Amino acid sequence: MSRRLPLTDALEQYVRQHTRESDVQRRLREETAKLPQAGMQIGPDQAACFAVLVRATGARRALEIGTFTGYSALAVAQALPADGRLVCCDISREWTDIARRYWQEAGVAGRIELRLGPAQRTLDALLREGHAGGFDFAFIDADKTGYDGYYERCLELLRPNGLLAIDNVLWSGAVADPARQDEDTVALRALNAKIRDDARVEPAMLTIGDGVTLLCKR
Repeated sequence: MSRRLPLTDALEQYVRQHTRESDVQRRLREETAKLPQAGMQIGPDQAACFAVLVRATGARRALEIGTFTGYSALAVAQALPADGRLVCCDISREWTDIARRYWQEAGVAGRIELRLGPAQRTLDALLREGHAGGFDFAFIDADKTGYDGYYERCLELLRPNGLLAIDNVLWSGAVADPARQDEDTVALRALNAKIRDDARVEPAMLTIGDGVTLLCKR
């Protein structure tokens, strides 16, 4: 087995210092860090990873379930072409009002369509509107008990060979602790096992951030 490198505080800081981040992204991240819910925001390394994937795959239509203050959406929108489109699903006007300010400042607000309301309803609406198979990239980072439903709908909305990223799949290590039986942990364990055995996708579970599963729809 290859050597695994423990991510110390010093090494995490080193990674952050060597991760490219626009000035607008940095200021949004710093404002979000002052919120009590700051832990919901992905890190700059994850954002950079998603931006690279969007550019490398030539994605033009993207979907995000769980937008919070818009940091991940900003990274994805900046990586899309000028005529690209990102649909963001969230339930909080308060948090997404912060997002809108920074999207506008970054000049990408025109690429982002924000749909407020329960994400499952929004995804069902997209399917009714005829968007099945119309998205190139999707990112799930919302309520954990809803992940399975979001996963199934994203598979319908993604084109063949489309890419899906799912956040928090390691849940601070709780998924590997049999004593943890809270509903979020149980839901994540079940989804992780489902994805591993799902013939519809080609998955890779990564230890970046709080654990990210990347998968390609077959």
